[in-house]
Amino acid sequence: MDKQYKMALIKSCRGFSPKFGSDCWMAENATIVGDVEMGNECSVWFGAVVRGDVNSIRMGNRVNVQDGAVIHCTYEKTKTTLGNNVSIGHNALVHGCTVEDNVLIGMGSIVMDNCYIESNCIIAAGAVLLENTRVESWSVYAGIPARKVKTLSPELFEGEVQRIANNYVKYSGWFKEQE
Repeated sequence: MDKQYKMALIKSCRGFSPKFGSDCWMAENATIVGDVEMGNECSVWFGAVVRGDVNSIRMGNRVNVQDGAVIHCTYEKTKTTLGNNVSIGHNALVHGCTVEDNVLIGMGSIVMDNCYIESNCIIAAGAVLLENTRVESWSVYAGIPARKVKTLSPELFEGEVQRIANNYVKYSGWFKEQE
């Protein structure tokens, strides 16, 4: 096992063991369980849980799961799929859904089963996407329940979605240097 995973709690479940791409980093108290596959340059931060015990979780490249976030799914019902350059904000809950590329899921937000978030979107902090919600590309969703509040501008896309994804690759590098 690579040294950057040595402190995280990584467990097999039902015959599945987590698989990691190259250059990933997990905090010492991150938990990754079961049928989880990550791409390259992913990071799972302090107190975050990626729980593939009841169904599969697939993550693309450059996905960051920030402090206290939970990614899970529903037994025999929903899987979770995250594309490339996806940022899961602090204390967010992402459950049994599909998230395409270049998406920011804000702090404390909840994404329920069977939601589908198309590429290039922001789910605002504290938003709640109810089951079966589809978020169209280039949208910003906010509120409880979440609704489209505006179209994502190229400036906001670059300044938030891309910036945060890039920063978390950089931040994880700071910790890799210490190991």
